[in-house]
Amino acid sequence: MAQQLVTIFGGAGFVGTTLVEHLARTGVRIRVAVRKPNSSMHVKPLGDVGQIQVVQANLRDETSVRSAIRGSDAVINLVGILYETGAQKFKAVHEMGAETIARISQEFGVKSLVHMSAIGADESSPALYGKSKAAGEAAVKKAFTKATIIRPSVIFGNHDQLFNRFAQAASSLSVMPVFSGDTKFQPVYVGDVADAIIKILSDTTLQDKTYELGGAEIYSLREMMQLAAKEAMRKVCFVDVPKSIAPYFVFFLGLLPNPPITLDQLKMLATDNVVGKKALDLSKLSVSPTSLRAILPLYMHHYRPKGQFAEEITN
Repeated sequence: MAQQLVTIFGGAGFVGTTLVEHLARTGVRIRVAVRKPNSSMHVKPLGDVGQIQVVQANLRDETSVRSAIRGSDAVINLVGILYETGAQKFKAVHEMGAETIARISQEFGVKSLVHMSAIGADESSPALYGKSKAAGEAAVKKAFTKATIIRPSVIFGNHDQLFNRFAQAASSLSVMPVFSGDTKFQPVYVGDVADAIIKILSDTTLQDKTYELGGAEIYSLREMMQLAAKEAMRKVCFVDVPKSIAPYFVFFLGLLPNPPITLDQLKMLATDNVVGKKALDLSKLSVSPTSLRAILPLYMHHYRPKGQFAEEITN
């Protein structure tokens, strides 16, 4: 893959930063396309001098997208939002933005396109998030017929937006509400997601397919919250919120500037978020899933009362 140019939209985020680091080791040139380049310079030292370039691109501005894609051998779209705010709407980002990247990639003769969607993408989903992800997949495949779709379950790793939130809440609350606590998830390690994408880029026989990426174990939402609290060494009482009143509770939480949960996310929790029995998974990409329990202690110690010097946890 040496000398190739790979453009990554959303390449300075949680998944993108890890992907850039892993991809840089293969020797390719990397162009990181982001809305705010000045706050994304942390990716440049992840490669050799001059190997990683950060450029400005906004999916709602086709000119900037064209500039970012021009000359690329491969394009990866990692852009996604968990809730709507301002001009960042599900349709604009997940569907229209994804279509713009795919269409321009096809026009410029890009050889490989990888689009990150999510398990739960379904045109009949009760949630706008799930519907928009499904619409985005359809738009991408229509514009770039040989695009590869990856659908991860929730992704964990340092700086994730899931277990860090659970641990942070456990550090300040003695009682935590649990919504749809029995819903199942298959947390996948961010490093495994990055390696899966690299495998796809390096082997054309793996492309033009849809993969569902899940980790080594399946956990309920309640179990994930409890595990985060345990690793943070915090004693918390978890209280299940009845489904009859959950929407009212979540409505007010959704009004916060950075809501812990929204009504749309509550709708997504009605369905398990695990790899389908017939789906192509990490094993088809020769990637062995990393255990959540092996990684979680490496970044949960930040929330412990005595930090990394706290005593080891025994099972």
